[in-house]
Amino acid sequence: MLISIFVYTSLACGFKKVASRPESGMQETTASIYDFKMPSITGEEIDFKQYKGQKLLIVNTASECGFTPQYEDLQKLHELHGDKIVILGFPANNFGEQEPGSNIEIANFCKENYAVTFQMFSKVSVEGPDKAPLYQWLTDKSKNGWNEETPNWNFCKYYINEQGELMKFYASAINPMGEELLKDIL
Repeated sequence: MLISIFVYTSLACGFKKVASRPESGMQETTASIYDFKMPSITGEEIDFKQYKGQKLLIVNTASECGFTPQYEDLQKLHELHGDKIVILGFPANNFGEQEPGSNIEIANFCKENYAVTFQMFSKVSVEGPDKAPLYQWLTDKSKNGWNEETPNWNFCKYYINEQGELMKFYASAINPMGEELLKDIL
């Protein structure tokens, strides 16, 4: 019974939702994904210009979430297809306070439990008045051209193509190694 309630709740809350860039009707954008510089989880500044010409999968993560095992699949995606897509993880404590740790604690958790080697960033906010500028860009169609889908839970994913265009939003339950996501990004 509990499993069926979770599945119903997950579907009702949009955990399986996918939003795609429209063929037409795009707005002019005011910024580019390559305009951002953000601190890594260890404090070094990462300039997004280094990602020009590469596909990106941007994910808001959390260490104490039912979706936390997706770290394993994100790492697998990185290991198997890191030459085709770059995984960028952004810890956030916005949903259920499921990422309470410091950057050091989060980095240790990711390394010890999932052997994460893809790029992780400092903890950010992905919703609300303190939303990180990157997530403002990802969720504001005047900035990215079409999308207004904001993360509704941990492990939402945004796919950026080689031209720096936001192409898709995947809700939490879309698995990083699932057929639906792989067919879009590979």
